[in-house]
Amino acid sequence: MYEIVKDFPDAIIFEEEGPFISLYQPTHRHLPGNKQDPIVFTNLIQGIENSLKQKYKMRDINSIMKPFYEIKNDKSFWNNTLDGLAILASPNKCIVYKLPRPVQELAIVTDSHHIKPLIRHFQSADKYQLLGLSRSEFALYEGNRYGFEKIEMTPETPRTVEEVLGEELTEPHQTHRSSGGVGGSSVYHGHGGKRDEVDKDIEKFFRYVDKFVLENYSKLSKSPLILVSLAEYHTIFKKMSRNPYLMEEGIKDSYDSFDMNQLKENAWKIIEPTYLEKTKILVDSYEQARADSLGSDDLTQVAKATLEKRVGTLLIDDNSLISGKYGDVLDNLAGLVFKSRGEVVVLPTERMPSDTGVAGTYRY
Repeated sequence: MYEIVKDFPDAIIFEEEGPFISLYQPTHRHLPGNKQDPIVFTNLIQGIENSLKQKYKMRDINSIMKPFYEIKNDKSFWNNTLDGLAILASPNKCIVYKLPRPVQELAIVTDSHHIKPLIRHFQSADKYQLLGLSRSEFALYEGNRYGFEKIEMTPETPRTVEEVLGEELTEPHQTHRSSGGVGGSSVYHGHGGKRDEVDKDIEKFFRYVDKFVLENYSKLSKSPLILVSLAEYHTIFKKMSRNPYLMEEGIKDSYDSFDMNQLKENAWKIIEPTYLEKTKILVDSYEQARADSLGSDDLTQVAKATLEKRVGTLLIDDNSLISGKYGDVLDNLAGLVFKSRGEVVVLPTERMPSDTGVAGTYRY
């Protein structure tokens, strides 16, 4: 009845037959907070039902709301939430986003989906990836200024040195003890001649990780990649890496020694200058376009250019809401720009180049 998705934009925002339901809810990962989440959800969908009753018959309402009823009664769903929930539904489809950051509570029925919170979450300007690496395994995370989540790989994906090297792995002729958990350093005893072989194993494993991340993730996302690992592994990995998205600055400690908030704060300290530079480029590009009569912050002019599929980049104020006949005007414009393969970026008010809530750069 519904599909949990991770990609944006989804085809649902391009559908033309409504009604369109948008539900946003802050959720909790653990007890006791997540006990209240289904109750809040029930209250939100009751509001949706009341809105639908104004235009639709009960038979149609029950059909549209089926995915929501299924979610409400799914205990497994509520036991595996993150920090925020976003649900977009139409008569033909329902998609669910589990978000690693809280969202403002909202449940509306309009003639277009409310997508600004999702744009803010998925936009590329502040997106980054974290590579947690030890001598024995690796993990990959994706996030932005609001938080991050682990990238789940298929079960058959080799993630440990044993799985990658198989029979090529050096036999453990020496014993060793580890410190600092999965990402900790190792102290070797006994047959010192084997240390060179172990170092070669580490290099082979790191080369695999570098190639795997580049081919399967970095080339697709084009996001900055931050290495989280012990200092000694930074030197080895960066020397052999062929990934152009790997940042020079990394986090030099065992990746499992941080809690999620610490890791997010450390990552954002590294990413923020890059984000601010990208934002400056977007704003400068708009200012130059406007000077050349190829950009505007006038809502009417931007809307007209959007309908003509001439908007290449649309900047939207995070805190602006412009009500129109068919819901939030900015949501409608964003959906149309996405549909014409343009770029939409949500910026905080203090970084917007205008005070109208919108700024558009034209293709021609």
